[in-house]
Amino acid sequence: MIRLEGVFKYYANNFIKTYVLRDIDLEIGESEFITVMGPSGAGKSTLLYILGMLEKPNEGEYYYEDNPVHKFNDKQLTELHKHEIGFVFQQYHLIDELTVYENIEMPLLYQKIKAGERKSLVCDILDRFNIVGKKDLFPNQLSGGQQQLVGIARAVIAKPSLILADEPTGNLNSAQGNEIMELFKKLNEEGTTIVQVTHSEEKAEYGSRIIDLLDGRIVQ
Repeated sequence: MIRLEGVFKYYANNFIKTYVLRDIDLEIGESEFITVMGPSGAGKSTLLYILGMLEKPNEGEYYYEDNPVHKFNDKQLTELHKHEIGFVFQQYHLIDELTVYENIEMPLLYQKIKAGERKSLVCDILDRFNIVGKKDLFPNQLSGGQQQLVGIARAVIAKPSLILADEPTGNLNSAQGNEIMELFKKLNEEGTTIVQVTHSEEKAEYGSRIIDLLDGRIVQ
């Protein structure tokens, strides 16, 4: 499904390159559940952003279902991202001016799903995540854990082929965290490919394979 070949990511300042990822070769099969682990600053989130087509590598090649993503322009990247990928951000990235309902509905609008079907899908997921009573609130009226639940609901509502999750349970209590991991497990069993970043050994075990990053390199 995904293939990275010789991927480097760096930031240049006054001719000095600070490398975040170095020479990444990685293959992810369809319906895999991958866990990415490593210390802070290892490049985990950057790798996720590149997989999610939100950042471009400076060097190397990225193939998504044999499509040469590294050659795509911004419009092509946006189209592929919005139809294929659900992203759970560590910092939520909810839209402050939109209600919970409207934030969750956003991916369906991008996909031009009809109003009646959108309403049904949003109502179902509000119920599934036990946040029906929060649907008319704005992000700044929610706790961190509630914002995280909304972000996860938004990521999964359009049934993407690939879910990328950056510390998806980091702001949830243990019961909520376990529920979310069980949801990911079920989605994976139904065919969704999942790549999660986590520091939790317990949550890592939900994955079928662990990738360890250290100083921007894959060490296992």
